[in-house]
Amino acid sequence: MRGSIDAADLGLLPGAPDDQSQLFQRALNRSIERGRALFLPAGDYPVANLRLPSGTMIVGVPGRTRLVYQGGGGVLASAEDVRNITLTGVTFDGANRSIGDHREGLLYFGNVSGLSIDDCIVTGSSRYGVILDRSSGRIENSMISGAAEAAIRSNEATGLRISGNIISDCANGGIWIYRWTEGEDGTLVTGNRVERIGAKNGGTGQFGNGINVFRAGNVIVSGNRISDCAFSAIRANAGSNVQITGNSCSRSGETAIYSEFGFQGALISSNIVDGGTIGISIANFIDDGRLAVCSGNLIRNIVEDGPYPPEVAGFGIGIAAEADTTITGNIVEGAPKFGLLLGWGPYLRNVIASSNVLRDCGTGIAVSVVKGAGSAIISDNIIQASRLGAIYGYRWLDKSTDELEGSGAWSHLTVRGNQISA
Repeated sequence: MRGSIDAADLGLLPGAPDDQSQLFQRALNRSIERGRALFLPAGDYPVANLRLPSGTMIVGVPGRTRLVYQGGGGVLASAEDVRNITLTGVTFDGANRSIGDHREGLLYFGNVSGLSIDDCIVTGSSRYGVILDRSSGRIENSMISGAAEAAIRSNEATGLRISGNIISDCANGGIWIYRWTEGEDGTLVTGNRVERIGAKNGGTGQFGNGINVFRAGNVIVSGNRISDCAFSAIRANAGSNVQITGNSCSRSGETAIYSEFGFQGALISSNIVDGGTIGISIANFIDDGRLAVCSGNLIRNIVEDGPYPPEVAGFGIGIAAEADTTITGNIVEGAPKFGLLLGWGPYLRNVIASSNVLRDCGTGIAVSVVKGAGSAIISDNIIQASRLGAIYGYRWLDKSTDELEGSGAWSHLTVRGNQISA
Protein backbone atom coordinates (compact mmCIF):
# COMPACT_ATOMS: atom_id res chain seq x y z
CA MET A 1 0.00 0.00 0.00
CA ARG A 2 1.50 3.32 -1.10
CA GLY A 3 2.83 5.43 1.76
CA SER A 4 2.64 2.62 4.30
CA ILE A 5 5.17 0.33 5.91
CA ASP A 6 4.74 -3.33 5.05
CA ALA A 7 4.72 -5.32 8.29
CA ALA A 8 6.83 -7.99 6.60
CA ASP A 9 9.67 -5.47 6.24
CA LEU A 10 9.66 -5.17 10.03
CA GLY A 11 9.76 -8.92 10.55
CA LEU A 12 6.04 -9.40 11.22
CA LEU A 13 4.74 -12.20 9.02
CA PRO A 14 1.29 -13.80 8.85
CA GLY A 15 0.75 -17.44 9.65
CA ALA A 16 3.17 -17.75 12.57
CA PRO A 17 2.21 -20.58 14.94
CA ASP A 18 3.10 -18.72 18.15
CA ASP A 19 2.03 -15.47 19.79
CA GLN A 20 3.21 -12.44 17.78
CA SER A 21 2.11 -9.73 20.22
CA GLN A 22 5.55 -8.33 21.06
CA LEU A 23 6.69 -8.34 17.46
CA PHE A 24 3.43 -6.71 16.39
CA GLN A 25 3.77 -4.01 19.05
CA ARG A 26 7.32 -3.17 17.95
CA ALA A 27 6.24 -2.95 14.31
CA LEU A 28 3.32 -0.70 15.21
CA ASN A 29 5.49 1.60 17.31
CA ARG A 30 8.03 1.83 14.49
CA SER A 31 5.35 2.83 11.98
CA ILE A 32 4.09 5.55 14.31
CA GLU A 33 7.60 6.92 14.77
CA ARG A 34 7.83 7.23 10.98
CA GLY A 35 4.36 8.75 10.71
CA ARG A 36 3.14 6.06 8.34
CA ALA A 37 0.44 3.39 8.26
CA LEU A 38 1.31 -0.20 9.13
CA PHE A 39 0.14 -2.45 6.29
CA LEU A 40 -0.69 -6.04 7.20
CA PRO A 41 -0.68 -8.50 4.29
CA ALA A 42 -3.41 -11.14 4.18
CA GLY A 43 -3.15 -13.93 6.74
CA ASP A 44 -3.55 -14.64 10.45
CA TYR A 45 -1.64 -12.81 13.20
CA PRO A 46 -1.98 -14.41 16.68
CA VAL A 47 -1.88 -11.51 19.19
CA ALA A 48 -3.27 -10.19 22.48
CA ASN A 49 -3.21 -7.03 24.61
CA LEU A 50 -1.99 -4.72 21.86
CA ARG A 51 -1.67 -1.07 22.89
CA LEU A 52 -2.63 1.48 20.25
CA PRO A 53 -0.76 4.78 20.76
CA SER A 54 -1.74 8.15 19.30
CA GLY A 55 -1.35 8.20 15.56
CA THR A 56 -1.96 4.48 15.07
CA MET A 57 -2.83 3.59 11.47
CA ILE A 58 -3.33 -0.10 10.71
CA VAL A 59 -4.44 -1.16 7.24
CA GLY A 60 -5.22 -4.70 6.14
CA VAL A 61 -6.73 -6.59 3.24
CA PRO A 62 -10.49 -6.55 3.91
CA GLY A 63 -11.74 -9.97 4.96
CA ARG A 64 -8.29 -11.55 4.66
CA THR A 65 -6.09 -9.86 7.27
CA ARG A 66 -7.00 -11.39 10.64
CA LEU A 67 -5.78 -10.52 14.12
CA VAL A 68 -6.68 -13.58 16.18
CA TYR A 69 -6.99 -13.09 19.94
CA GLN A 70 -4.83 -15.44 22.00
CA GLY A 71 -6.83 -15.13 25.21
CA GLY A 72 -5.37 -14.87 28.67
CA GLY A 73 -8.01 -12.64 30.24
CA GLY A 74 -7.07 -9.34 28.61
CA VAL A 75 -8.27 -7.79 25.34
CA LEU A 76 -7.21 -8.06 21.75
CA ALA A 77 -6.36 -4.36 21.43
CA SER A 78 -6.94 -1.21 23.48
CA ALA A 79 -6.28 2.52 23.42
CA GLU A 80 -6.58 4.95 26.32
CA ASP A 81 -6.06 8.72 26.59
CA VAL A 82 -4.87 9.00 23.00
CA ARG A 83 -6.01 10.51 19.71
CA ASN A 84 -6.24 9.70 16.02
CA ILE A 85 -6.57 5.92 15.82
CA THR A 86 -7.34 4.49 12.37
CA LEU A 87 -8.18 0.84 11.73
CA THR A 88 -9.08 -0.12 8.15
CA GLY A 89 -9.71 -3.45 6.46
CA VAL A 90 -8.80 -5.66 9.44
CA THR A 91 -10.64 -8.64 10.93
CA PHE A 92 -10.49 -8.87 14.73
CA ASP A 93 -11.34 -12.44 15.74
CA GLY A 94 -11.92 -13.09 19.44
CA ALA A 95 -12.05 -16.86 18.88
CA ASN A 96 -14.51 -16.91 21.82
CA ARG A 97 -11.57 -16.78 24.23
CA SER A 98 -11.78 -15.23 27.69
CA ILE A 99 -11.73 -11.42 27.97
CA GLY A 100 -10.78 -9.68 31.21
CA ASP A 101 -13.37 -8.18 33.54
CA HIS A 102 -11.63 -4.79 33.70
CA ARG A 103 -12.24 -3.98 30.01
CA GLU A 104 -14.95 -6.40 28.77
CA GLY A 105 -14.59 -5.58 25.07
CA LEU A 106 -12.54 -7.41 22.47
CA LEU A 107 -11.55 -3.90 21.37
CA TYR A 108 -11.49 -1.23 24.08
CA PHE A 109 -11.19 2.55 23.62
CA GLY A 110 -11.15 4.90 26.61
CA ASN A 111 -10.95 8.68 26.29
CA VAL A 112 -9.97 8.45 22.63
CA SER A 113 -10.58 11.31 20.21
CA GLY A 114 -10.56 10.84 16.47
CA LEU A 115 -11.18 7.09 16.33
CA SER A 116 -11.88 5.60 12.89
CA ILE A 117 -12.90 1.96 12.39
CA ASP A 118 -13.74 1.41 8.73
CA ASP A 119 -14.35 -1.72 6.63
CA CYS A 120 -13.38 -3.98 9.52
CA ILE A 121 -14.82 -7.22 10.92
CA VAL A 122 -15.16 -7.89 14.65
CA THR A 123 -16.28 -11.41 15.50
CA GLY A 124 -16.23 -14.08 18.19
CA SER A 125 -16.01 -11.90 21.31
CA SER A 126 -16.73 -13.67 24.59
CA ARG A 127 -17.98 -10.32 25.96
CA TYR A 128 -18.60 -7.14 23.92
CA GLY A 129 -17.31 -6.56 20.42
CA VAL A 130 -16.25 -2.90 20.77
CA ILE A 131 -16.42 -0.73 23.91
CA LEU A 132 -15.94 3.03 23.80
CA ASP A 133 -15.78 5.14 26.96
CA ARG A 134 -15.87 8.95 26.60
CA SER A 135 -14.63 8.70 23.03
CA SER A 136 -15.29 10.37 19.69
CA GLY A 137 -14.98 9.27 16.10
CA ARG A 138 -16.74 6.83 13.82
CA ILE A 139 -17.43 3.14 13.27
CA GLU A 140 -18.47 2.69 9.66
CA ASN A 141 -18.96 0.07 6.97
CA SER A 142 -17.94 -2.72 9.32
CA MET A 143 -19.36 -6.09 10.37
CA ILE A 144 -19.70 -7.08 14.02
CA SER A 145 -21.14 -10.47 14.89
CA GLY A 146 -21.17 -13.25 17.44
CA ALA A 147 -20.61 -11.16 20.59
CA ALA A 148 -21.67 -12.85 23.82
CA GLU A 149 -22.97 -9.49 25.09
CA ALA A 150 -23.54 -6.56 22.68
CA ALA A 151 -21.76 -5.66 19.47
CA ILE A 152 -21.01 -2.02 20.38
CA ARG A 153 -21.29 -0.31 23.76
CA SER A 154 -20.60 3.40 24.01
CA ASN A 155 -20.55 5.24 27.34
CA GLU A 156 -20.69 9.05 27.43
CA ALA A 157 -19.62 9.62 23.84
CA THR A 158 -18.03 12.92 22.94
CA GLY A 159 -18.99 12.98 19.25
CA LEU A 160 -19.60 9.53 17.80
CA ARG A 161 -21.04 8.28 14.51
CA ILE A 162 -22.03 4.63 13.96
CA SER A 163 -23.17 4.17 10.38
CA GLY A 164 -23.40 1.68 7.56
CA ASN A 165 -22.49 -1.35 9.68
CA ILE A 166 -23.88 -4.88 9.75
CA ILE A 167 -24.55 -6.08 13.30
CA SER A 168 -25.75 -9.66 13.72
CA ASP A 169 -26.10 -12.71 15.94
CA CYS A 170 -25.18 -11.13 19.28
CA ALA A 171 -26.44 -12.70 22.48
CA ASN A 172 -27.70 -9.67 24.44
CA GLY A 173 -27.72 -6.53 22.31
CA GLY A 174 -26.79 -4.78 19.10
CA ILE A 175 -25.74 -1.13 19.53
CA TRP A 176 -25.83 0.38 23.04
CA ILE A 177 -25.57 4.16 23.48
CA TYR A 178 -25.27 4.62 27.24
CA ARG A 179 -24.29 7.23 29.78
CA TRP A 180 -23.34 6.83 33.42
CA THR A 181 -25.21 10.06 34.16
CA GLU A 182 -28.09 11.50 32.16
CA GLY A 183 -27.02 14.22 29.73
CA GLU A 184 -26.42 15.31 26.17
CA ASP A 185 -24.67 12.70 24.05
CA GLY A 186 -25.44 13.44 20.41
CA THR A 187 -24.37 10.11 18.93
CA LEU A 188 -25.56 9.43 15.36
CA VAL A 189 -26.72 5.87 14.64
CA THR A 190 -27.61 5.77 10.96
CA GLY A 191 -27.96 3.34 8.09
CA ASN A 192 -27.01 0.19 9.98
CA ARG A 193 -28.37 -3.31 9.46
CA VAL A 194 -29.05 -5.02 12.81
CA GLU A 195 -30.41 -8.56 12.91
CA ARG A 196 -30.85 -11.62 15.10
CA ILE A 197 -30.25 -10.11 18.53
CA GLY A 198 -30.92 -12.34 21.53
CA ALA A 199 -31.68 -11.84 25.22
CA LYS A 200 -29.45 -14.46 26.79
CA ASN A 201 -29.61 -12.72 30.18
CA GLY A 202 -33.42 -12.71 30.20
CA GLY A 203 -35.39 -9.87 31.77
CA THR A 204 -38.25 -7.79 30.36
CA GLY A 205 -36.35 -5.56 27.98
CA GLN A 206 -32.99 -4.73 29.52
CA PHE A 207 -31.47 -7.05 26.91
CA GLY A 208 -32.47 -8.23 23.47
CA ASN A 209 -32.70 -4.85 21.72
CA GLY A 210 -31.27 -3.89 18.35
CA ILE A 211 -30.43 -0.29 19.27
CA ASN A 212 -30.53 0.83 22.91
CA VAL A 213 -30.32 4.44 24.12
CA PHE A 214 -29.97 4.89 27.88
CA ARG A 215 -29.70 8.30 29.62
CA ALA A 216 -28.20 9.71 26.42
CA GLY A 217 -29.75 12.91 25.08
CA ASN A 218 -29.98 14.24 21.51
CA VAL A 219 -29.23 10.88 19.92
CA ILE A 220 -30.35 10.38 16.30
CA VAL A 221 -31.40 6.87 15.25
CA SER A 222 -32.24 7.05 11.57
CA GLY A 223 -32.49 4.90 8.46
CA ASN A 224 -31.60 1.61 10.12
CA ARG A 225 -32.90 -1.82 9.08
CA ILE A 226 -33.55 -3.88 12.23
CA SER A 227 -35.02 -7.37 12.33
CA ASP A 228 -35.51 -10.40 14.58
CA CYS A 229 -34.65 -8.88 17.96
CA ALA A 230 -35.80 -10.74 21.06
CA PHE A 231 -37.30 -7.54 22.49
CA SER A 232 -37.24 -4.10 20.83
CA ALA A 233 -35.80 -2.97 17.54
CA ILE A 234 -35.16 0.46 19.10
CA ARG A 235 -35.43 1.19 22.82
CA ALA A 236 -34.78 4.65 24.29
CA ASN A 237 -34.80 4.76 28.10
CA ALA A 238 -34.50 8.24 29.63
CA GLY A 239 -33.17 9.49 26.29
CA SER A 240 -34.35 13.08 25.99
CA ASN A 241 -34.65 14.74 22.58
CA VAL A 242 -34.14 11.42 20.83
CA GLN A 243 -35.01 11.24 17.13
CA ILE A 244 -36.15 7.85 15.82
CA THR A 245 -36.90 8.34 12.14
CA GLY A 246 -37.10 6.36 8.94
CA ASN A 247 -36.23 2.97 10.40
CA SER A 248 -37.52 -0.41 9.19
CA CYS A 249 -38.31 -2.76 12.09
CA SER A 250 -39.43 -6.35 11.50
CA ARG A 251 -40.38 -9.25 13.74
CA SER A 252 -39.61 -7.69 17.12
CA GLY A 253 -40.25 -10.03 20.04
CA GLU A 254 -41.79 -7.29 22.19
CA THR A 255 -42.41 -3.54 21.62
CA ALA A 256 -40.81 -2.55 18.34
CA ILE A 257 -40.04 1.10 19.20
CA TYR A 258 -39.93 2.30 22.79
CA SER A 259 -39.47 5.73 24.35
CA GLU A 260 -39.77 5.26 28.10
CA PHE A 261 -38.84 6.38 31.63
CA GLY A 262 -37.88 9.94 32.35
CA PHE A 263 -37.40 11.28 28.83
CA GLN A 264 -38.27 14.86 27.94
CA GLY A 265 -38.82 15.00 24.19
CA ALA A 266 -38.96 12.34 21.48
CA LEU A 267 -39.57 12.50 17.73
CA ILE A 268 -40.76 9.17 16.32
CA SER A 269 -41.65 9.48 12.67
CA SER A 270 -41.71 7.75 9.28
CA ASN A 271 -40.84 4.32 10.66
CA ILE A 272 -42.15 1.00 9.37
CA VAL A 273 -42.99 -1.61 11.99
CA ASP A 274 -43.98 -5.08 10.78
CA GLY A 275 -44.43 -7.43 13.71
CA GLY A 276 -44.12 -7.00 17.47
CA THR A 277 -46.34 -7.07 20.54
CA ILE A 278 -46.67 -3.25 20.54
CA GLY A 279 -45.76 -1.09 17.58
CA ILE A 280 -44.71 2.14 19.34
CA SER A 281 -44.86 2.86 23.07
CA ILE A 282 -44.32 6.35 24.51
CA ALA A 283 -44.60 5.50 28.16
CA ASN A 284 -44.00 6.09 31.85
CA PHE A 285 -45.50 9.50 32.58
CA ILE A 286 -45.37 8.23 36.17
CA ASP A 287 -41.58 8.62 35.85
CA ASP A 288 -41.79 11.94 33.94
CA GLY A 289 -41.72 10.38 30.47
CA ARG A 290 -43.40 13.05 28.31
CA LEU A 291 -43.30 15.34 25.28
CA ALA A 292 -43.35 13.48 21.97
CA VAL A 293 -44.34 13.65 18.33
CA CYS A 294 -45.45 10.36 16.76
CA SER A 295 -46.23 10.86 13.09
CA GLY A 296 -46.24 9.16 9.72
CA ASN A 297 -45.47 5.67 10.99
CA LEU A 298 -46.79 2.47 9.40
CA ILE A 299 -47.51 -0.34 11.87
CA ARG A 300 -48.86 -3.77 11.00
CA ASN A 301 -49.04 -7.40 12.08
CA ILE A 302 -49.01 -6.81 15.84
CA VAL A 303 -49.52 -9.89 18.06
CA GLU A 304 -50.67 -10.57 21.62
CA ASP A 305 -48.17 -13.31 22.46
CA GLY A 306 -45.13 -11.81 24.18
CA PRO A 307 -41.86 -13.08 25.67
CA TYR A 308 -43.23 -12.95 29.25
CA PRO A 309 -46.70 -12.90 30.89
CA PRO A 310 -48.55 -9.66 30.01
CA GLU A 311 -48.12 -6.73 32.38
CA VAL A 312 -49.96 -3.38 32.69
CA ALA A 313 -51.94 -2.92 29.44
CA GLY A 314 -50.56 -6.10 27.93
CA PHE A 315 -49.70 -6.75 24.30
CA GLY A 316 -51.45 -6.39 20.95
CA ILE A 317 -51.36 -2.57 20.73
CA GLY A 318 -50.47 -0.40 17.74
CA ILE A 319 -49.43 2.86 19.43
CA ALA A 320 -49.56 3.75 23.14
CA ALA A 321 -48.89 7.22 24.56
CA GLU A 322 -49.52 9.06 27.82
CA ALA A 323 -48.45 12.69 28.06
CA ASP A 324 -47.88 15.84 26.00
CA THR A 325 -47.90 13.88 22.76
CA THR A 326 -49.34 14.24 19.27
CA ILE A 327 -50.19 11.07 17.34
CA THR A 328 -50.92 12.12 13.77
CA GLY A 329 -50.92 10.65 10.29
CA ASN A 330 -50.07 7.08 11.29
CA ILE A 331 -51.45 3.85 9.85
CA VAL A 332 -52.08 0.87 12.13
CA GLU A 333 -53.32 -2.36 10.60
CA GLY A 334 -53.80 -5.55 12.56
CA ALA A 335 -53.45 -4.67 16.26
CA PRO A 336 -55.61 -7.31 18.01
CA LYS A 337 -56.21 -5.38 21.27
CA PHE A 338 -56.08 -1.61 20.61
CA GLY A 339 -55.12 0.41 17.56
CA LEU A 340 -54.30 3.36 19.83
CA LEU A 341 -54.09 3.38 23.63
CA LEU A 342 -54.25 6.89 25.10
CA GLY A 343 -53.22 7.07 28.73
CA TRP A 344 -53.08 4.49 31.49
CA GLY A 345 -55.15 5.09 34.61
CA PRO A 346 -54.60 8.71 35.73
CA TYR A 347 -51.51 9.02 33.54
CA LEU A 348 -53.01 10.92 30.62
CA ARG A 349 -52.27 14.54 29.76
CA ASN A 350 -52.49 16.62 26.59
CA VAL A 351 -52.65 13.87 23.98
CA ILE A 352 -53.92 14.49 20.45
CA ALA A 353 -54.79 11.55 18.20
CA SER A 354 -55.71 12.92 14.80
CA SER A 355 -55.79 11.90 11.13
CA ASN A 356 -54.76 8.30 11.72
CA VAL A 357 -55.96 5.26 9.79
CA LEU A 358 -56.79 2.26 12.00
CA ARG A 359 -57.78 -0.98 10.29
CA ASP A 360 -58.56 -4.46 11.52
CA CYS A 361 -57.93 -3.77 15.20
CA GLY A 362 -59.71 -5.16 18.26
CA THR A 363 -60.80 -1.77 19.59
CA GLY A 364 -59.84 1.17 17.41
CA ILE A 365 -58.99 3.67 20.17
CA ALA A 366 -59.00 3.16 23.95
CA VAL A 367 -58.71 6.27 26.12
CA SER A 368 -58.43 6.52 29.89
CA VAL A 369 -61.48 7.80 31.80
CA VAL A 370 -60.03 7.17 35.25
CA LYS A 371 -60.51 10.01 37.73
CA GLY A 372 -57.60 12.41 37.38
CA ALA A 373 -56.91 11.64 33.72
CA GLY A 374 -56.04 14.75 31.72
CA SER A 375 -57.20 16.05 28.38
CA ALA A 376 -57.24 14.25 25.04
CA ILE A 377 -58.50 15.11 21.58
CA ILE A 378 -59.53 12.30 19.24
CA SER A 379 -60.41 13.69 15.84
CA ASP A 380 -60.59 13.01 12.12
CA ASN A 381 -59.41 9.42 12.30
CA ILE A 382 -60.57 6.66 9.97
CA ILE A 383 -61.43 3.51 11.91
CA GLN A 384 -62.40 0.47 9.87
CA ALA A 385 -63.21 -3.13 10.80
CA SER A 386 -62.61 -2.80 14.54
CA ARG A 387 -64.14 -6.01 15.85
CA LEU A 388 -64.84 -4.74 19.38
CA GLY A 389 -65.80 -1.18 18.52
CA ALA A 390 -64.23 2.09 17.44
CA ILE A 391 -63.63 4.43 20.41
CA TYR A 392 -64.19 3.56 24.07
CA GLY A 393 -63.24 4.86 27.48
CA TYR A 394 -61.33 2.50 29.75
CA ARG A 395 -60.51 2.33 33.41
CA TRP A 396 -57.22 0.53 33.10
CA LEU A 397 -58.25 -2.65 31.24
CA ASP A 398 -61.98 -2.38 31.95
CA LYS A 399 -64.18 -0.96 29.20
CA SER A 400 -66.21 1.72 31.03
CA THR A 401 -68.22 3.67 28.43
CA ASP A 402 -70.43 3.24 25.46
CA GLU A 403 -69.06 4.20 22.06
CA LEU A 404 -67.63 7.72 22.33
CA GLU A 405 -68.47 10.59 19.99
CA GLY A 406 -68.28 14.16 21.25
CA SER A 407 -67.32 15.17 24.79
CA GLY A 408 -70.50 13.96 26.48
CA ALA A 409 -70.07 13.12 30.13
CA TRP A 410 -66.28 13.15 29.89
CA SER A 411 -65.16 16.76 30.13
CA HIS A 412 -61.51 15.89 29.58
CA LEU A 413 -62.23 14.35 26.16
CA THR A 414 -63.01 15.87 22.78
CA VAL A 415 -64.09 13.28 20.21
CA ARG A 416 -65.16 14.53 16.79
CA GLY A 417 -65.06 14.00 13.07
CA ASN A 418 -64.01 10.35 13.08
CA GLN A 419 -65.09 8.12 10.20
CA ILE A 420 -66.12 4.65 11.36
CA SER A 421 -67.00 1.75 9.09
CA ALA A 422 -67.31 -2.01 9.20
